[in-house]
Amino acid sequence: MSTQDPAPKLIDGIFEVVKGRFLYHSFDKEGKGLVSGLTENSVIRMTHFYLKGLQEGWPEPEKTFAGTVGGKL
Repeated sequence: MSTQDPAPKLIDGIFEVVKGRFLYHSFDKEGKGLVSGLTENSVIRMTHFYLKGLQEGWPEPEKTFAGTVGGKL
């Protein structure tokens, strides 16, 4: 029996998901952290969403809001 960890299992050949103490974390091939979450399935789904956004660009928001309050408080 080997004491070494098995080779990382790449999902879609792009990233891997690792279980931490409380959360699951995804990392790309170079080891850069991408997404963290409570379940492995949610991390896989959100990592796909995140990588798609990086590749195709993020959509413009439908509404914008001002961060100032008019008038005297």
